[in-house]
Amino acid sequence: MCGICGYVGKKRIDDKVLNKMRDTMTHRGPNDAGSWQIASNELFIGLAHRRLSIFDLSELGHQPMHTADGRVSIVFNGEVYNFKELRKELEKDGYTIKSDCDTEVILYSYAKWGEECFSKFNGMFAIAIWDSREEKLVIARDRMGVKPFFYYFNPEEHDFVFGSELKPIMLYPSFHKEIDYTSLANYLCYKFVAAPRTIFKNTYKLESGTYAVLKGNQLTICKYWDIAKQKESMSSRIITNFDSAKRELNEVLTDAVMKRMVADVPVGTFLSSGIDSALITAIAQKNLSTPVRTFTIGFNEKERNEADKAAEIAKYLGTDHTELYIGDKEIFDMLEGIVTYYDEPFSDASQLPTMLVSKLAADNVTVALSGDGGDELFCGYKMYDLVDIAQKVDWVGNLLYHIPGMNAIKGSIRPEVRALINNRSDDFRTQLFIDVTAEQVSNILGGVAVNPKHPDEARFKYKNWQERRMLLDMVTYLPDEIMCKTDRASMKYSLEVRSPLLDYRVVEKSFRIPHEYKFTRDIKAGSFPKNVLLGDKKHILKALAYDYIPKEYLSGPKRGFGVPLAKWLRGPLKKEIMRYADESYLRQQGLFDSEGVRKLIQIQEHNNTIIYSSVLWSFYMFQRWWEEYME
Repeated sequence: MCGICGYVGKKRIDDKVLNKMRDTMTHRGPNDAGSWQIASNELFIGLAHRRLSIFDLSELGHQPMHTADGRVSIVFNGEVYNFKELRKELEKDGYTIKSDCDTEVILYSYAKWGEECFSKFNGMFAIAIWDSREEKLVIARDRMGVKPFFYYFNPEEHDFVFGSELKPIMLYPSFHKEIDYTSLANYLCYKFVAAPRTIFKNTYKLESGTYAVLKGNQLTICKYWDIAKQKESMSSRIITNFDSAKRELNEVLTDAVMKRMVADVPVGTFLSSGIDSALITAIAQKNLSTPVRTFTIGFNEKERNEADKAAEIAKYLGTDHTELYIGDKEIFDMLEGIVTYYDEPFSDASQLPTMLVSKLAADNVTVALSGDGGDELFCGYKMYDLVDIAQKVDWVGNLLYHIPGMNAIKGSIRPEVRALINNRSDDFRTQLFIDVTAEQVSNILGGVAVNPKHPDEARFKYKNWQERRMLLDMVTYLPDEIMCKTDRASMKYSLEVRSPLLDYRVVEKSFRIPHEYKFTRDIKAGSFPKNVLLGDKKHILKALAYDYIPKEYLSGPKRGFGVPLAKWLRGPLKKEIMRYADESYLRQQGLFDSEGVRKLIQIQEHNNTIIYSSVLWSFYMFQRWWEEYME
């Protein structure tokens, strides 16, 4: 894992400036650093890199890296797990590969196949390539958006700047810090800014499965792998037998896990009591002759703790297990300096314990495998229960919508019911519940209309709302919330996190598995839940996990990384929040309505409904970010 940045512009920037941009990401790559600049006709190009050494720890892995003829130059963040197979193919064609790292294979893959090379890579990556012969910059991001890629493009000034984070871009001499107000509203609703937007105008995230070509002053963006198209393609190859589906899933997941256990540095896994991380760990342990290093965070409060269950799983599997018990103080202390690493507003509070488990792992290993992706691929979130229920009662919402005079009384109805009534657009069926949050966000923004619904859902024309929402989450919530959280938390401690469930072959296999194998109410199918209404989520993944670990070890509720937000907002953070909510401060800032913020603080003080603490926490985290980067 590394940090990359660079630029293409009319003006050459000083080497010290480029290196300063690069070194804002030293935490991403503490082992080595490099930079390179060149002039090409009327343009100047600069590439810079911070290295976290994983493969070939020698100087042969130094970046920026160049082909022997100097035609192609590259900076790269991530891992390509099939690089050894690609290397053999390149060497057969006469290419000479000197190092044992994947960067050089990527470099010569581009030299041989051009932009088609990205479809050949199995991995997580953010890549920038300068092609001196074609005089173009080519950038690319992996299929599932595991690795971040930000860029600023101002055609009027002929400036293009990119980075693994926003910090290097903010240091570019011609960068303009202008808040994108739509992105601000969306962030307050979702706790993150979804691609392709960022918090700044003219600044973007390269979307998952995408590459772009900058030639002259023209930026062309292309999709080389699209979730909607892949889902549609795989739907014609559905596996109709449950046992066959489970067997095929096991085969591809096992290969994905073992590919990610390979490194020239120590490797371990995150382990909770949940299905996903337990299954990943179990597969790794079954196929290795030495104990897998496993890491768990426990909570002193019994109702929030699942470390005891994780320890039982670790003992059963025979892993080399490390656990750390923490209290609220240890979590709270992680707030110090958090915006240094989350340099775009981000307010999923589970980022705090994720940082702690990353630190625990980083003290022992350099690479850790995670179970990220299991919920989106196999229907694991509580939201999918709610969407299922909403679809079943949608006829009620439709009936109420057409009652004469309904518009006049909708304001007095519970927000959840109002959202059900208003959910009439077929393009946004599964996003009805965000309306509840949007109302509160509108209030603190002075009553402006807030419409944060993602347009991507319109591409997913499936009758089953759960399937639609799962696909929507794969292109929004997964890359921009889950993977962002994991990337920043782990990179703070120079830890590389790999996600076997996000191997594109596992994703495509999941598209061939019928939805009823993921979410089932069939009592004969196995682990049938007590609540018939909700059904059994992640059914086939559970069935596979039970082949490795007895069911009783995995039967408890998954608690996740809980954080006592309401208590913090009313207690130790109250004084700071009031400072951020000061009327004169907000008037000078020019973003928030002071009366709306004051009312939100008052409501949250006495109301435990999570929506109020959630929006207030997002406000607080934004203000901390603003203070760090805008003042």
